[in-house]
Amino acid sequence: VISYSIPKAGMVTVKVYNMLGQEVQTLVNQFQTPGNHQITFNGSSLSSGVYFYRINSENYNMVRKMVLLK
Repeated sequence: VISYSIPKAGMVTVKVYNMLGQEVQTLVNQFQTPGNHQITFNGSSLSSGVYFYRINSENYNMVRKMVLLK
């Protein structure tokens, strides 16, 4: 589960990238209201390893690292 908070309403994208910077999955691509949100990430199609997820909105940008273990 990925939890995040959006300060202003607007278009939000949440994407997952591998270590090479290649996009492997788009989790969210929609208009969202301000506040706290959660996404359930299903990595069953991915191999174990280190991935990054990026949360992007009009005035907010965040990148975090995650480890996927199977």
